[in-house]
Amino acid sequence: MRSLAQAGLGTVLAGAGIGHLTVLREEFQAQVPPWLPLDADFVVLASGAVEIGLGGALLLTWRQPGRAALGAAAAAFFVAVFPGNVAQFVEHRDAFGLDTDFARGARLLGQPVLVAWALLATDAWKVYSSRQQKELR
Repeated sequence: MRSLAQAGLGTVLAGAGIGHLTVLREEFQAQVPPWLPLDADFVVLASGAVEIGLGGALLLTWRQPGRAALGAAAAAFFVAVFPGNVAQFVEHRDAFGLDTDFARGARLLGQPVLVAWALLATDAWKVYSSRQQKELR
């Protein structure tokens, strides 16, 4: 089940990354906070490249501790892009059919699910916890 969840996450990330670089580029630009001191198109392209890299690595890496490290990296990425989702909600910016505060707010609730998906599908949480236990002994 974990392998299926990891493969699914890798596929979702790679697909989203390809969307960043192609047909969804303008939609993703709406999520870049205007206060970020970087060009929105650069942010979209860079985050798309990171997503493709993470997705591909998740599809190819099945042994620990690499698998857990990738899960932690994917979770960190989801946390890093969360301010863009918050900005979209606070600034009432439409993208991806999210044209109401309710829809944008619901999307915010999905971000912790992505973090958990990354940590649980790769056993990152378990690997980290077991390392902490060993250090305490």
